[in-house]
This record gives sequence, C-alpha cells and structure tokens, in this order.
Amino acid sequence: MNIPHPSARTQPVKPATLTQRWLALVLGMVALSTASILIRLATAPALVVGAWRMVLAAALLAPWGWPRLRREAGILTRRDWLLLALSGIVLALHFATWITSLAYTTVASSVILVTTNPIYVGLASHFILGERVGRRQAIAIGAALLGSAVISYGDFALAGKALWGDILALLGALAASAYILLGRILRRKLSLWAYAWPCYGLAGVLLLAWCLVTGQALGGYGSSTWLIFLALAVGPQIIGHSAFNWALAHFSPVFITLAILGEPVGATLLAWLVLGETPPLTALLGGALILGSIYGASREELSLHTEPAS
Repeated sequence: MNIPHPSARTQPVKPATLTQRWLALVLGMVALSTASILIRLATAPALVVGAWRMVLAAALLAPWGWPRLRREAGILTRRDWLLLALSGIVLALHFATWITSLAYTTVASSVILVTTNPIYVGLASHFILGERVGRRQAIAIGAALLGSAVISYGDFALAGKALWGDILALLGALAASAYILLGRILRRKLSLWAYAWPCYGLAGVLLLAWCLVTGQALGGYGSSTWLIFLALAVGPQIIGHSAFNWALAHFSPVFITLAILGEPVGATLLAWLVLGETPPLTALLGGALILGSIYGASREELSLHTEPAS
C-alpha cells in the first residue's frame, strides 16, 4: 500500500511553542506512569482492565470527538479511513498481545521485548516515511534499549511456554510501532480528538470482544475497581496517550517512542512512593540510561524545531 508522506497535509496543524511541546511530553509520561499502579490496585483481569479503560475513554471523549470527526471527515480519503481503522485495530492488538504475554513469560522478558519499538519505528521512519534518523537518535535508541534490559536483568523466563509469551510481547511491540507511525500520518490531517476518539473507541470494542472470546467477565466488580477503570481512562489514556498523539504532529515518531520509555522510570518512582516498593539498583541504573537517552535525543529534536514566532 502506498502510504502518503506525513508532510502532505490537507489541514495545517496549528503551530505549538517549544514550551507546549515539552509540557505535553512530560504530562504524557507522568500520566502513563500511573497505569501500572492503578492496574495493580484493580481486582480484575488485566485484559478486562484494558478493555474498560479504552471504552470509558472513548465514551468520555465522545462530546468532543464526534463533532470534530464530522467536521473533518470531508478531507479524508478512502485510504485515510482505512488507516484510521487500522490504527484502532493495531492499538487493540498491542494491548491484547502484550497483556496476554504476561501470562506466559516473565514481566522482565515481556517489557524488554515490548519496548523494542524504537528500533522498528526508526527503521520505518527512514524507509517508509522518508524521515531522517540522526546519529544522536540512533545512539539514544541503543542506550534506551540497554536501559530497559538493565532494569529487567535477572528475571528472564526459561520455561517452554515462555517462547509463546515472548512472541506475543514482540507482536505487541510491532503493533505499538504501527500505531505510532499511523498516528504520525493521520495527525497531519486530523485534529487530536478527531483522530483519538474513533481510534480509542474501535480499540475498546475489539478488546471487549476479545474478553468475551477468552471467557473473561466484563462485570461483577466492586465500586473501587470501577473507579480505577475510570481513573485509567482519564489519566493514562485520555491524558497520557492523547498527549503523545498530540505530540506526534510536532515531534518525530522516533523521539516519541523514546519519550514513552520514560513510563517505566516514572512507574518505578511512583511504586516507591505509593506502594513502598524500594527500587533495586538495576532499576536506578537502567532508569538513568533511559532518561539519558531521552535527553540525548531531545538535543537533536531541538536542532530541528525552533520556537515559532508569536
């Protein structure tokens, strides 16, 4: 399929200042970092949590997403609609495969494989989107992957069923990469909510269907768990994911994937503060590598983005 270059716009994206761009990334990382803490507190299967997170997020965004999508639908071609549907599908596939992988392999193995998406996004950005991956970004990708490996050191699965879990985690990384690249293309045409709302909604419906197919109960949970579902919809999804979806119109997709790797670092800090889980030395060393890689990649982004005139 001939994918349009992201610079081919039919609706210009409103310029954002550097301050707005960096605030969006920081807000996104902080919001995403709360996800693992909230999931730990919920008394429901992880896949069910993911499904309700997406469905509730889409329901809350409907008053903004539906009107904007109606207004902007006229600029979309048949191919654009296909890409929008595909974005929702791969987002659901990311959640389904990655969450399911945790039942077969260790958290460490799953996290290492699912955070390899900067490699795939970097390759696709260069060969498909025609966007240059600079030397600093390439070095940052290597440092970030090393940081993820250090965080998870010593917790690798060796059992036979672990191979299936590793494959699922790898599929989750590929799906996440496709989601980011599709968002890069579509955000050049669509406003944030016109893109995010149908994407979240379709992903939520598909995840609910997956729960039904796998026989997982969608109801019967206590009020505290439903409040956690709502908190996940508002925090990690509407604020976290949407902040990065907004940033896709202003930063390179490679840098976005590296910034998302700040999530486990923030989650480690929150687990220490909220749950009293003292981070091991490997988490501190790996976190430093990841944060350093984000900083290094940001230097290259700064050379590409200058403060727009007011």
